[in-house]
Amino acid sequence: MESVLHFVGDYWWLVFPVGGVVGGWAGHIARYNEKRRRDKIELARIKANARTEQLRITQASAAQIRKALHRHDDLDRRWFGYELDLATLIDFPLMIDMREPLTLAFHRAKLHADELRPASEQQQMSPTDFGDYRDAVAEYAAAFDAAEREARRRKQSGFSPVEREALDRAAKLVAVASDSAATPAERQAAYRRARAELDGLIDVPAAAAAELESRIAGQLERGTDG
Repeated sequence: MESVLHFVGDYWWLVFPVGGVVGGWAGHIARYNEKRRRDKIELARIKANARTEQLRITQASAAQIRKALHRHDDLDRRWFGYELDLATLIDFPLMIDMREPLTLAFHRAKLHADELRPASEQQQMSPTDFGDYRDAVAEYAAAFDAAEREARRRKQSGFSPVEREALDRAAKLVAVASDSAATPAERQAAYRRARAELDGLIDVPAAAAAELESRIAGQLERGTDG
């Protein structure tokens, strides 16, 4: 102990440079640790951003799917305006005439879009699958617009005068069948006669026919109950 004190007493001037070295070394370690901490935080941020970007690349967003679904639903509503309204179909029969190329193309495009449609906007879809669905909806829209324009342009022009007279009678009968002021018997008879007039003129799809008959049958049933 005495020798140490003697050494320090003799070489007291070394304490300052050694202390400076130690202090500098400690400061360097502190800065190094702080840099490592910041580097870890930055690395974690980069990894999180990479995972987010990878998810964006490998999956379509809910907003993208929702937009496509809304467009699909809007098209379906426009189509149901024809399919579920017998009077409208009589006015524009081309919309269900599968002999017409534009009509056939529209129905095929609708079927294709329906097949690719996701269950909900929350369903996970790859960019490829979503792109296929979005393009199918766009094709559905284009085909429907083309078929509708042609149907409204031509109306009943593809039918002979005799056939147009039958369509006109059917339209009037459908109006009676849908008239709540008519008696149940009158509506029932009008509906049967309307379908007879349309037989061989308008090829109503099975699903549409079932829906139309259900609507009119419901009206008849309500009239009977009243």
